[in-house]
Amino acid sequence: MDPSQPPQDSPAPGTPTPPPPAPPAGPPAGPPAPGPYGAPGPYGAGPGPYNAPGPYTPYGPYGPQGPGGTGPYGEPRPGTNGLAVASFVAGIVCCLPPLGLILGLVALPQIRKKRQKGKGFAIAGIALSTVSCLLIALGFATGGFNEFWQGFKEGVDEAGSAKSKSTFSLRRGECFNVPGKMETSTADVDIVDCAKPHEGEVTGGFKITGYAKWPGEKVLDGLAEERCQEINDAYTLDKWAVPDDVWTYYYLPTSLTWRGGDREVTCTYGTDKARFTGSLRKDGFTLDRDQHAFLLAVNAIDAALMEEPEEDADAELAGNKAWARKVFSTVKRESQGLRTRGWPAAASPSVVGLSDKLDAAAKKWQKLAAAPDADAFWAEYEKAYDALDPTIESPARRALGLADTAGHDSKKV
Repeated sequence: MDPSQPPQDSPAPGTPTPPPPAPPAGPPAGPPAPGPYGAPGPYGAGPGPYNAPGPYTPYGPYGPQGPGGTGPYGEPRPGTNGLAVASFVAGIVCCLPPLGLILGLVALPQIRKKRQKGKGFAIAGIALSTVSCLLIALGFATGGFNEFWQGFKEGVDEAGSAKSKSTFSLRRGECFNVPGKMETSTADVDIVDCAKPHEGEVTGGFKITGYAKWPGEKVLDGLAEERCQEINDAYTLDKWAVPDDVWTYYYLPTSLTWRGGDREVTCTYGTDKARFTGSLRKDGFTLDRDQHAFLLAVNAIDAALMEEPEEDADAELAGNKAWARKVFSTVKRESQGLRTRGWPAAASPSVVGLSDKLDAAAKKWQKLAAAPDADAFWAEYEKAYDALDPTIESPARRALGLADTAGHDSKKV
């Protein structure tokens, strides 16, 4: 029997099979007559009971979809409802319980109308979200959630305090440690909290312009040395706050990164010795108005001193005398400004005392500037410098809450 045909009634056991009926008499016929199932022969086709719907539908016991991947007439088989899955995921993620609850409630009627799968996901998402909502409400009521959130933030801060960062993306005010020595090339550094021991601090940077081609490391080094010194001076107005072993460092483009468009120079403070703690930023954003005014005055005098000619008075007397005149006028001007400005009562006597010492120093520099020859210049040179010994600032600095001991010579920073 063909497996596609329905079962036939079998003769009772022991009943002999009747012989086939004899063919009727008559002339021979043409094609054979249709058989009992409507087929013109064993291979023909024609109407019959198996070409009409019968008790067995062509789709089997799986209903309108059938056992395959498509439904009747080639329609695609409905899949799992996406909102139900999203509800389940949101229910598991405890920070999204209201979303999981809403998605699950929306998913249930969609599943029913579209005959989709995912009802279990939707119900589970609703249940998990409901429990999570209750737990969060309880946490707010008891204060437990606030404690958890605070701990979470502290953990994030701690994890982020030692993240690795490319030297191309360093930002002003960030403190860092290097994998090797400060003087060796590196592509990445470890960012740390400035309150913790560190080897470097970013003070700023600038973009190189005016060069269509790679100018060479020597040219870039000269540019960076000058500009980064200016940037560091503006970043740390209080030079006395810079530790002895901390100096100016910078990260330059290489010939390879230059070809990729890199033109940025990053300026930093750094050390190859003991790590330092705390930020070195001492500018208008971190200082009070009195501290800021005081530092601008004394730094102007330091800047004038640093303009001393490279050639000494024996070789260039006129240039050295011009420099001495500039120092004299700067000291006189800044002394007057310190004397006439209003200071806090606790600091005023110390600042006025400094002004008196600066006036005395100005007279010595005026005499140096008037030297008739190189010998007379050298006779007054040490006296003028000694009159501006940095320690004369200490009492005023202490009264204003600034560093009162010099870290190192400001000319070397």
